[in-house]
Amino acid sequence: MSKIQFIEDELKELQEKLQTHELYTVLNDLEDVKTFMEAHVFAVWDFMSLLKALQQQLTCVTLPWLPPKNSITARFINEIVHGEETDINEIGEPKSHFEMYVEAMEEISANTSQILNFTKKVTDINSVERLLEELNVDEKTKEFVNFTFEVIKTKEPHIIAASFTFGREDIIPNMFLQIIKKAELKEGKQYTKLKYYLERHIELDGDEHGPLALSMIKELCGSDANKWEEVLFYAKKSILKRIDLWSGITEKINKQVLV
Repeated sequence: MSKIQFIEDELKELQEKLQTHELYTVLNDLEDVKTFMEAHVFAVWDFMSLLKALQQQLTCVTLPWLPPKNSITARFINEIVHGEETDINEIGEPKSHFEMYVEAMEEISANTSQILNFTKKVTDINSVERLLEELNVDEKTKEFVNFTFEVIKTKEPHIIAASFTFGREDIIPNMFLQIIKKAELKEGKQYTKLKYYLERHIELDGDEHGPLALSMIKELCGSDANKWEEVLFYAKKSILKRIDLWSGITEKINKQVLV
């Protein structure tokens, strides 16, 4: 059995908990999608921070330029950065996936004030926790982002890659697409930005970025048993944080239903 297969087998139980989370039973209409996106956008943002932390560790982003220690992992991460930071949006403009997500939120009239205020004020990784405390966002969202930056602060590429590779979901977009299509029929509107983002997300994660990320893990860990153990530890912890994030969003949606 390969090391990657062993990791994936060890994560199955946690991934099943994530995939069968109560959140998927309460996401029923466009208002629920808005609530979800207003919290989840912070995870979209900190995903980009994980990505750039890996690029800093695996490529040369300082002067004078020097060849990367490992050209294979450098290429892996640069390809993912290209797709996530400078993808092409629905009208052919270069945009990051974070920017596409925010524009999709605006398209469905979700509240973007919290995330935009946060990104305007954040200056370095040490300011993240303090600024989050100033925002009116769920505690589970704050904990999720703070954990991401704990991972980044390790400055260990295999640990950052573990959270990047195994701690992110790929099952929300399919569900969202069905909700959006129903909302379009009901309201007689077209939500082109959100549909494009979701479809592009599915395409890149499944066909390109998922396999690249797994290859990167293999290359970073090699035959180092300690690194493989740390990958498993942080992969599990990342999924648990994702489950907690989902629980926080579920609680908020349920409270709105009761009002």
